Amino acid sequence: MGKRYPGGHVLIPSAHVGEHYFAESPQAGSRPRAVDLVLPDLHLRLSTDTGMFSPDRIDTGTRILLETVPPPPPDGNLLDLGCGYGPIALTLAARAPQAQVYGLDVNQRALDTAAANAHAAGLTNVSFSTADDLDPALRFAAIWSNPPIRIGKQALHALLATWLDRLTPTGTAHLVVQKHLGSDSLQRWLTDQGWTTTRLASRAAYRILAVTARTEPAP
Repeated sequence: MGKRYPGGHVLIPSAHVGEHYFAESPQAGSRPRAVDLVLPDLHLRLSTDTGMFSPDRIDTGTRILLETVPPPPPDGNLLDLGCGYGPIALTLAARAPQAQVYGLDVNQRALDTAAANAHAAGLTNVSFSTADDLDPALRFAAIWSNPPIRIGKQALHALLATWLDRLTPTGTAHLVVQKHLGSDSLQRWLTDQGWTTTRLASRAAYRILAVTARTEPAP
């Protein structure tokens, strides 16, 4: 069955993937555990579970993103696209306590876990939902994302196009993508579509891409 990822696009995972972290309702039995997110300015103990992205540790790409990007805007609406159990969204919320942070995913188990993590951390300026539950009028001063590359290029492009076009005119998105999973070709595609995209950092085979709002429609 196709899966609907943030932005409303129906995705059909490749046959070899099977159930993946972008399943809406994971069928794998629950096996709760916890991981530590340790950053220079933040230490969070996060609950995780089976059926979601990187349940046994903070993913390397996520860690590099959080250690590399500039501070988020101090206020406004901020978005974590593909939030999983919440490490990026919760970091945004902790670093920008006057902002409102939104974490989006299709995986309900991940969303429930992320909400529980926010409650445990005492972070009240963050919420988690599917795209269908988000006000379509919202625009974002920043988007941080470890995007779901494995959903396939076409679906990924559609996903990013939907949400990058919801940046405010001065907004910036920061994406982390592995080189061998197509970071350089993604940068070229984003640039060709009118988003000014620069490589902010390169570390451990990951690229951090900074993407600014485009001023013209897609070519």
